[in-house]
Amino acid sequence: MKQLPLAALLLLTVGAATGRSESPANKEDGVLLVANKGDRSLSLIDPVAKKEIARIPENDTTGHEVIASPDGKFAYVPIYGNSGVGKPGTDGTHMIVVDLATQKVVGDVDFGKGLRPHCPRIGPKDGMIYVSTELSQTISIVDPKTLKVVGTLPTGADESHMFVLTRDGKRAYTANVGPGTVSVIDVPGKKTTTVIPISGNTQRISLSVDDKWVFTSDQTQPRLAVIDTASNKVARWVTLPGTGYGTAPTADGRWLIVCVPKVNKVVVIDLKTFEVAHTIEVPATPQEVIVRPDDKVAYVSCDHSNKVAAIRTSDWQVDALIDAGKEADGLAWAASAPTAGSR
Repeated sequence: MKQLPLAALLLLTVGAATGRSESPANKEDGVLLVANKGDRSLSLIDPVAKKEIARIPENDTTGHEVIASPDGKFAYVPIYGNSGVGKPGTDGTHMIVVDLATQKVVGDVDFGKGLRPHCPRIGPKDGMIYVSTELSQTISIVDPKTLKVVGTLPTGADESHMFVLTRDGKRAYTANVGPGTVSVIDVPGKKTTTVIPISGNTQRISLSVDDKWVFTSDQTQPRLAVIDTASNKVARWVTLPGTGYGTAPTADGRWLIVCVPKVNKVVVIDLKTFEVAHTIEVPATPQEVIVRPDDKVAYVSCDHSNKVAAIRTSDWQVDALIDAGKEADGLAWAASAPTAGSR
């Protein structure tokens, strides 16, 4: 695939799709990022043309997850290694920085030793990059200006694979896979305050838009744990048609979208009743879901199918199946189309 500057690609694809010669500036504009585990690459997908417009090689062992900088210029991809959580394999030591306009790796964060860095988040108040570094039972804090680790948060548990930050930046919740627990972390105090038992094994985690609920999928039974953040206890369970995985709420706070990989479905939970309201067939092995900023489309990575399913939230139908790289997994939204070469 010939690589063109991202801004030019977006101009061409958006112009072709809409008949306009300029890139529009609505909330649906931006780039969907997909971390492809199988071919060690990062896909850039145009949401208007509904197709992959570039694929950037990581040139390293596998990155599973990705996050974009708030200005949409950079993507941060932690390099996890060549294994799954809790399984033998290489231990990633760093995180790469990709310039989305030039489509090149332009920076590197060195964690100093093999820590299996995995889940990246942007601090909602401080703008720091928070990255789960699970082999040290920590979340590392990285300054995006210097690309240096400036602090850590203890998780108090093994395999703290994924996590979320509350909107005020004061708390973090980690899904600790093998222990089957969720850690609650006081971010300013840099200490673990509570460890919540879930099951023998839990995966992925998300937070309601009002910060009242944390959601994580039990891997031993087909059910979803709903944690009350006021009490930091499991408040209820939601029965699923299979073992759940990645989850994400819609921006209006009404729905929770849940991937159910073993049955190739996505379910939508009504957060008023905490019952499954919609079930959607998708390609094999849905993994992760994010909702576009305008709340109109949910994107679901389908690992074994090398595709991303774009689902309309208006009627909960699959709008498009978009080709991505091999074993598409982590998703992120780059909020704006950067200009080529901009830094």
